[in-house]
Amino acid sequence: MTLKSAKTWILRLLPVVLFFICYYCSQFYFESYGGSGKSPRPTVSLCNTYRMKRKWDSLKLNMSRKTELFLKLEDFFWREHLSSEALPYGFKGSELLLLKVLAETLSYTMPANIESSLDCRTCAVIGNSFSIKNSSLGEIINKYNVVVRLNDAPVRGYEMDVGNKTTLRLFYPESASYNPYVHNEPDTLQVLVPFKEHDLRWLKEILYDEKRVRKGFWKPPPQFWLGRASQIRVLDPYFLRITASKLLQIPLQPRRQQKPVHPTTGILAVFVALNYCDVVHVAGFGYPEFRNQKQPIHYYGKETMRSMKNSYHDLNREALVLKRLEDQGAILYLHPHS
Repeated sequence: MTLKSAKTWILRLLPVVLFFICYYCSQFYFESYGGSGKSPRPTVSLCNTYRMKRKWDSLKLNMSRKTELFLKLEDFFWREHLSSEALPYGFKGSELLLLKVLAETLSYTMPANIESSLDCRTCAVIGNSFSIKNSSLGEIINKYNVVVRLNDAPVRGYEMDVGNKTTLRLFYPESASYNPYVHNEPDTLQVLVPFKEHDLRWLKEILYDEKRVRKGFWKPPPQFWLGRASQIRVLDPYFLRITASKLLQIPLQPRRQQKPVHPTTGILAVFVALNYCDVVHVAGFGYPEFRNQKQPIHYYGKETMRSMKNSYHDLNREALVLKRLEDQGAILYLHPHS
């Protein structure tokens, strides 16, 4: 081949080479940072097995992903299932309450159309932060396979910003709505996050229509709750334990006279999604600075940072962890944020 013909071939190949370079650079950019323009879409193209493994490995937790999210009756009834920790990080001492609850719900899995038929699960975890207000993300959020919401955050009246699809709603008794189907779909799974034994007792009393015990709650939970037993799940305390000990690196047992610190439901939901989902996008996370006592903390209601003054959460630590997850490409924000 002459020098002239070689140059001709190089010139012909150059546009093709530049195309692939630009394509892979753009894929890396949106996978890692998301950019500041249009919100990323929940595309299957982000589900390459190698990329998913790389994202999980980047967490450096030295453990495998756990995709079974909920406690099952057989864990307690058919074989001895010991837990060295009490709630919220284990179920030691609460086995009998769990048996009663799980015997009444009898459903322990995700919906079949998500559990077995998807090669790639795209998930959106929607926090309750003021940052999602006026975002117009509702239509995009509804396109994800799994949409996770937190506590009693409303949907009706806010659909344009937060969407109206809900696959999982993580809650505890104090954050339960009397009628969970006002702001959820009929097939939404109501996922109890038990922080204390009283939480399981509350659910048992609801399911068996027993006399309600009101003591032991920082805020009165609903005395009547319209959640259907078939839609109730109990989150395995494993996820809260690992969120605390490995993701946030906070002690499970605080020192004497030291205030206990627990993960928020939001950071817990993100870790659950990282285990179960192949693509994890988030929206509505973040709190205003503590010195800004008047700015609302939620996209609904009028609560401000004053309400977080005596909380059992380390908000600064959680913000740093979310930033690290974003920098590693493990999660992607759906909107610009500080």
